[in-house]
Amino acid sequence: MKALIAIMFAAAFVIVSIVAGQQPAPMPHPPDAPGADGPGQPPHPPNPDPLAHLMFPPDMIMGHARQLNLTDEQKAFMRGEIQKTTVAFQELQWKLQDQMELLQETMKSSSVNEQQALAQLDRVLDVEREIKRLHIGLAVRLKNRLTPEQQEQLNKMRMDHHERMQPGPGEM
Repeated sequence: MKALIAIMFAAAFVIVSIVAGQQPAPMPHPPDAPGADGPGQPPHPPNPDPLAHLMFPPDMIMGHARQLNLTDEQKAFMRGEIQKTTVAFQELQWKLQDQMELLQETMKSSSVNEQQALAQLDRVLDVEREIKRLHIGLAVRLKNRLTPEQQEQLNKMRMDHHERMQPGPGEM
């Protein structure tokens, strides 16, 4: 049972990580284009997830269940939602992998059919969209089951964690 819960939390964490990490890549600029990083200059930092501060990762909620005083009903609901989402996520991951393989096959030729490639890209993006919707839906359902006090506690925990992760003066 503990192994199942650990797998569930790991999968939920993967969902959060994947969606948070799926920021669109910036378009490359020619070296002399305005806004491009000059020679020897570090690249622009990646854009942070604009929703991260509004959501709570499932592993954070469940990992602090006791401190948050989650009720048995809250815990049961959240475990059920995480489990359902994990199963759906795994199915979508397999579907995404299949669609990506088809896109790679389409792109292998020395002369690529643009219409076919873009149609296959649309299928890949549709699955990615489903994954993001699944993630956001889970985050909304979990957040809605938390009391305002529990949400405030989680926000404080997040702030405390970020402060501990920031280098102090002279540590850089």
